[in-house]
Amino acid sequence: MSQLTSSVRVDVKTEYIETQSSPDEDKYLFSYTITIHNLGSDDVTLKRRHWCITDSNGRKSEVHGTGVVGETPTIKPNSSYKYTSGTVLETPLGVMEGSYTMVDSNGDEFKAPISAFRLSIPGLLH
Repeated sequence: MSQLTSSVRVDVKTEYIETQSSPDEDKYLFSYTITIHNLGSDDVTLKRRHWCITDSNGRKSEVHGTGVVGETPTIKPNSSYKYTSGTVLETPLGVMEGSYTMVDSNGDEFKAPISAFRLSIPGLLH
């Protein structure tokens, strides 16, 4: 899945972490690897993140925070920044979406939206 906004493209890959999940206890761990591409001609800095996470029971949670994985990376033109994080759901299927607040080299803030992407155990959906 990929989202392009102005000079930033966000790609997402997800994985179910079976070894750290406990379906009998309604605990399903998913990792997601994000790659943020700076397609513009100026540096951009990721300042804040916002996630909306929804499981298949409709239970929603929101996450707001500074940066990602303890960093507020500055991404040079024609470069990318990649990180992996995770979330736990109470169901084997869910959806995440959100946005990053970015700042360009002029100090102007802009949102880089992250389109909804699926979190699902293998074989659940065909």
